Amino acid sequence: MEYVTLGKTGLKISRMGFGGIPIQRIDADGTKKLMKMLVEKGLNYIDTARGYTVSESFIGEGIEGMRDRFVLATKSMSRTKEAMAKDIDISLENLRTDYIDLYQVHNPNMEQLLTVIGEGGALEALKEAKEAGKIGHIGITVHSLEVFEKALEMDWVETIMFPYNIVERQGEELIHKCSEKNIGFIDMKPLAGGAIEDGRLALRFVCANPDVTVVIPGMYDVSEIEKNMEAVEDVSELTAEELEAMEKVRKQLGTNFCRRCNYCQPCTVGINISGCFLFQGYLDRYGLEDWAKDRYGAMAVKAGACVECGACETRCPYNLPIRQMLKKCAEEFGA
Repeated sequence: MEYVTLGKTGLKISRMGFGGIPIQRIDADGTKKLMKMLVEKGLNYIDTARGYTVSESFIGEGIEGMRDRFVLATKSMSRTKEAMAKDIDISLENLRTDYIDLYQVHNPNMEQLLTVIGEGGALEALKEAKEAGKIGHIGITVHSLEVFEKALEMDWVETIMFPYNIVERQGEELIHKCSEKNIGFIDMKPLAGGAIEDGRLALRFVCANPDVTVVIPGMYDVSEIEKNMEAVEDVSELTAEELEAMEKVRKQLGTNFCRRCNYCQPCTVGINISGCFLFQGYLDRYGLEDWAKDRYGAMAVKAGACVECGACETRCPYNLPIRQMLKKCAEEFGA
């Protein structure tokens, strides 16, 4: 495993980290097995968040007795000083530690970012926690180019997390600026939220970019760790065949696709929006018609139930036309 320095934080981390979203699918014992495997394989960077339900607590239990083997990063969507201070203390308790290496402001839009940095904003709590030794460094996670560009100008930002993958390359110029400014760049959604099926190809693409400090694919099974390790350890130049395969993925997915971040939820009428689009992807892109229709049919509330209120679209960080997409999904599945 290659080790790198996470920008101006000075933290020495593995080039591939562990994305903690998917462990919500397993249990505490399963997480312990994953943490032991990370140690065995030399992966020392762990990413989680307050918003990932049981993720922090499962990880905290899983790394007990091995805390010194990991660089822990978590994040909060709190925007005020009071709320952020409370979340930091909850994270410390959940992770069973007295310090967190990197604490990040989680996905603010421009208006929320102004609240974060304003009087009584979350940044005040982060700076106080840093001074008190509760956290080591401060970063930010973003989904929009506008906020990304703004974050690059802020002297307190030590790391930036942003989606970057075969089909989402809009941030390449700003990612390069991170490198120039010695800001650690953390790549989320390397598989485009699961839309890219070939994980090896996806990780090879990301790691071929020297401006990417660390990539954090989500994992919940030990076999995923081993497969992803193989892809990241092979840092040779991309082949003509791989470049051709990447172009094929771009043509298949385009840019109007769901990354399954679920920021659009909850739906007013209870539609599992990302679930609808997941099954539609299997129907359209992979030809698994029977499989997709069987699972779509088992959904309690289907795409056709959409009342077109538009609440989901106001929350989507990718500005997807969700109502239109749900209508298309309903037409294809007939419900």
